Amino acid sequence: MENKPLAERMRPKTLDDYIGQKHLVGTGKVLRKMIESGNVSSFILWGPPGVGKTTLAMIVAEQLKRPFYVLSAVSSGVKDVREVIQKAESQRFFNTPNPILFIDEIHRFSKAQQDSLLAAVEKGTVTLIGATTENPSFEVISPLLSRCQVYVLKALEKADLEELIDHALTRDFYLKEKKITVKEKEALISFSGGDARKLLNILDLVVGAQRSEEIVIDNETVRKELQENPLMYDKDGEQHYDIISAMIKSVRGSDPNAALYYMARMLEGGEDPKFIARRLIISASEDIGLANPNAMLIANACFEAVHKIGMPEARIPLAECLIYLATSPKSNSAYLAIGEAMALVRQTGNIQVPLYLRNAPTKLMKELNYGKDYKYAHDFPGNFVEQEYMPEEVKDKVFYHPQQNAQELKISERLKLWWKRKYK
Repeated sequence: MENKPLAERMRPKTLDDYIGQKHLVGTGKVLRKMIESGNVSSFILWGPPGVGKTTLAMIVAEQLKRPFYVLSAVSSGVKDVREVIQKAESQRFFNTPNPILFIDEIHRFSKAQQDSLLAAVEKGTVTLIGATTENPSFEVISPLLSRCQVYVLKALEKADLEELIDHALTRDFYLKEKKITVKEKEALISFSGGDARKLLNILDLVVGAQRSEEIVIDNETVRKELQENPLMYDKDGEQHYDIISAMIKSVRGSDPNAALYYMARMLEGGEDPKFIARRLIISASEDIGLANPNAMLIANACFEAVHKIGMPEARIPLAECLIYLATSPKSNSAYLAIGEAMALVRQTGNIQVPLYLRNAPTKLMKELNYGKDYKYAHDFPGNFVEQEYMPEEVKDKVFYHPQQNAQELKISERLKLWWKRKYK
């Protein structure tokens, strides 16, 4: 038992021992109520690593006394899914509850693998619990997603992590027999990045490294034990966010070399290349935007290529797209414009659309002057006619401000020609 990692020894067996996610499992909250009722439907747990997704699934199965099947999307194929479903079907008897099928990293399942789950989930052969670190809207097929509720788990907060340290020192059969004094917790918490598993692994490492009878843990001790891998990229932890941030900021700052360096660190660390490709699409629209509209096309094509070919070849289209974005002219005018427009909508609410801009598919609507006096732009020279499209209350608002780059200077000239009152 002592050979088991501390994180495994400390895995909670009940909701009362479960730390964090009070918005889901606290008294009266949705998941706790569902579990207490005994009527559990299929759901997906979305959140960063080490926040208790697998543990929560195991607690559900244990508390409801249901058969529990586990598949990992990394190592399982369609054949494995079908075998589990057949096993579940063969073991079902009249009025027996559905077994629970837990799929870890469900975002890594292909479309075919996810399709193979559909019928079993629909018929209630199994109750599916999926765990993912990626947005399920992007990675889970719509038919399956529509049959599952999605619950979002959060990185553990400082108070949760402090409680976890105290639990480990006072409840773990091995640690509680040792004389351990924790003088400082800041480094333990900081290096964990809100990941309970990583926190317990660090604590285990620090305790195991000391040979004296009285063990003292402070910030310096923790840093000393972890300094062997100072450049390690942890795709499941805090550096995941730091390095992707550095890569995007390098693109925004037009430095292809720094951008390539940070991408290389991610790829060498085993980062999902599709995660990087999605971030490049965001950067293409947010940072390059209308200064080079082709950037969005290139980024989308990159994502498609990465999706089709996978690693290690995916590194090449990723690098090509990254260099293209970093060396493109930059504009965040679209990003700023939609932000201003949404802020105005929140401020002003649902202002009525002018009657002449409304659709008039029925006779009654035409009698009420829907669409009356609308000017069809294509009936006028240059396919343009000056007419107010904004509601009267906000007619002078301007959200889009062209920036100083070759593409938008051309746009600016057109806008000044068309909208003399708004663009001078």
